[in-house]
Amino acid sequence: MEALRAPSPVSSPSLIRPQSFKPLSTLSFTLNKPNSLTQFNKPKFKTFTAVSSSVSTEPTSPPDQETETPDQDEKFDWYSQWYAIMPVCDLDKRAPHGKKVMGLDVVVWWDKNENAWKVFDDMCPHRLAPLSEGRIDQWGRLQCVYHGWCFSGSGDCKLIPQAPPDGPPVHTFKKACVAVYPSTVQNGIVWFWPSTDPQYKDILTTKKPPYIPELDDPSFTHKMYNRDIPYGYEILIENLMDPAHVPYAHYGIMRTPQPR
Repeated sequence: MEALRAPSPVSSPSLIRPQSFKPLSTLSFTLNKPNSLTQFNKPKFKTFTAVSSSVSTEPTSPPDQETETPDQDEKFDWYSQWYAIMPVCDLDKRAPHGKKVMGLDVVVWWDKNENAWKVFDDMCPHRLAPLSEGRIDQWGRLQCVYHGWCFSGSGDCKLIPQAPPDGPPVHTFKKACVAVYPSTVQNGIVWFWPSTDPQYKDILTTKKPPYIPELDDPSFTHKMYNRDIPYGYEILIENLMDPAHVPYAHYGIMRTPQPR
């Protein structure tokens, strides 16, 4: 039985050229004095990128160009957006309507003098009574239910019944005005901008509510309704994305296949 012999990495003796070796004592060394080209400076360390012959690890863009990334300090401003309050079909032009949106108590009412829906802070500047519990008077002004103060669509106070007619025009004072929110109607919905800061008075000219063309397209069928719920939108979205609760939480109300 012959033994298996692995090929040796050493070349055949016939291929190795003979070389002569000199003893170490016969080798001469010359010590050169360092000049300006051979001086040893303090080593400097740099970081290099390894490059493969097949795959390059160099960035595709030049090193001096940085990729733009969103500012980490930039935060979403919840009070610098348009918000839907109510669909117009659920509003009554004969009475004010109170709503709470983004933690703000607002009142929506129809101003027949300007032919537009208005959104005010739901608080009379007199004794802080909710204006949503008031009424629309015969001149189309929003009237407070407590002392009858009346306000125009611009938020100005037009009447204080208790003020003497021959006295100072107290109804024109700035403190007698109601805070007004920018508002508009789009897609059959009343929208408002949740800031009464004067700088946002004409915000509609620079930023409009999100537009949904299908809601204005007669070839589409849609239904609008409005409901007050005592929790935030994040709880509602979580609930709507959980169809597994329907047969049990809505037992006997909705037709759903029963588990076998």
